[in-house]
Amino acid sequence: MTPLSLAIVGYGKIARDQHHPAIDQHDGFTLSAIASRNGHVDGLPHFESLEALLESDEAIDAVSLCAPPSVRFEQAMAAMRAGKHVMLEKPPGATLSEIEILKACAERQGVTLFASWHSREAPGVARARAWLADKTVTGMHIEWKEDVTKWHPGQSWIWQAGGLGVFDPGINALSIMTEILPMEVYLHASTLVFPANTQAPIAASLTFKDAGEHTLSAEFDWRQQGDELWNITIETDHGTLALSKGGSQLHIDGEQMLEQDEREYPGLYQRFFELIERGECDVDVRPLRHVADAFMLGERTTVEAFHDPAA
Repeated sequence: MTPLSLAIVGYGKIARDQHHPAIDQHDGFTLSAIASRNGHVDGLPHFESLEALLESDEAIDAVSLCAPPSVRFEQAMAAMRAGKHVMLEKPPGATLSEIEILKACAERQGVTLFASWHSREAPGVARARAWLADKTVTGMHIEWKEDVTKWHPGQSWIWQAGGLGVFDPGINALSIMTEILPMEVYLHASTLVFPANTQAPIAASLTFKDAGEHTLSAEFDWRQQGDELWNITIETDHGTLALSKGGSQLHIDGEQMLEQDEREYPGLYQRFFELIERGECDVDVRPLRHVADAFMLGERTTVEAFHDPAA
């Protein structure tokens, strides 16, 4: 089988650290080009933009869009209109409505569109979903806290309107939540904490409810000092499930059931490859919908200005 030729669009930290190694590990893909204003890879064709790549003679089958969400709609439309399969980094776009247009375009063009959620590929997520499938959830608490200066140094776009702020990592927790819960939930209330000099929040408190009026909660914070806290605890009628370390550790009633090294991005590319082979799309917007609802319902509080030492 000839591997599919793939290009990365937007070669920043995540593309360099996660996407590129995962592509190299997958026999079904060959990284053939980079389209990025700043990043490049020695030995690979480099283009300043996706448009320049598509206008070139470089033959590619698929693109992985790793640029900020504010520019992904135009990029995805251009790629699909050129007959390319498209994988979207999370979140899949800046708004929910643009994702609907992208889905319709993929169907018209007969190409695969994959809205990827890398945290769903954490080793404990599938096991958690299976265990919860026949349980009644009675409570849940998410604690997703990290140091923004460690994970997003000097990245001004995340603080601008549409940049999501603390929901950039928080949506990872929401992607796991929507994957493993055996029922749908809706956002009931939210409080968003904005630094005085940003247009995106640095912290958020969310309350969800289900049809049975159980209360579920989540706390996101970018001001964490020390180790990251990436924990989800779910109480049920048959015990308590806990995912920690972003989903790489699973405990049930305090007993460790699983601990494995993270292999999230290889899992994403395997999923992308399978979708292409089957001629299917996978575009789940539930995590982004919860973020949109949080902004819609959010009570806003303001704290002192944030100063990024790397800026």
